[in-house]
Amino acid sequence: MAKRAAIAKPSPKGSAPARRGLVLLADDSVLTCELFSEYLTHQKFEVIFAHDGETAVALALESRPDVIVMDLSMPRLNGVAAIQRLKEHSRTSKVPIVVLTGRVLRTNEQEAREAGADVFLTKPCLPDEIERVIDELLGKRKAS
Repeated sequence: MAKRAAIAKPSPKGSAPARRGLVLLADDSVLTCELFSEYLTHQKFEVIFAHDGETAVALALESRPDVIVMDLSMPRLNGVAAIQRLKEHSRTSKVPIVVLTGRVLRTNEQEAREAGADVFLTKPCLPDEIERVIDELLGKRKAS
């Protein structure tokens, strides 16, 4: 299983900074995962990632992330099928899912939303936009 956890380093005073949440990045592009992982870790999120849909589902069930950022084009299990599995399982059904994909057709967005995606973003996307969306989703989750 391809997974990597990146955790923010403790502050110089020895106390760990407050964690903002656990984010699962699911994308077959190692570069995409590294870019967003680096940025989000710097912003005090804990980040884990998977490079295929099967691993993403297994890792989500195991780690119960606060938010999932999912590509649609992945090996072993595409993003739409992975989203459907996650939304059907009681451990992950309430976890917000952000689709981040290079597929720009309305039918792709419709499929993703019907599967259970909460937000649909297209690549290229700046890391601060992902952070903003994650913050909004976490805020809604805490409010409910």
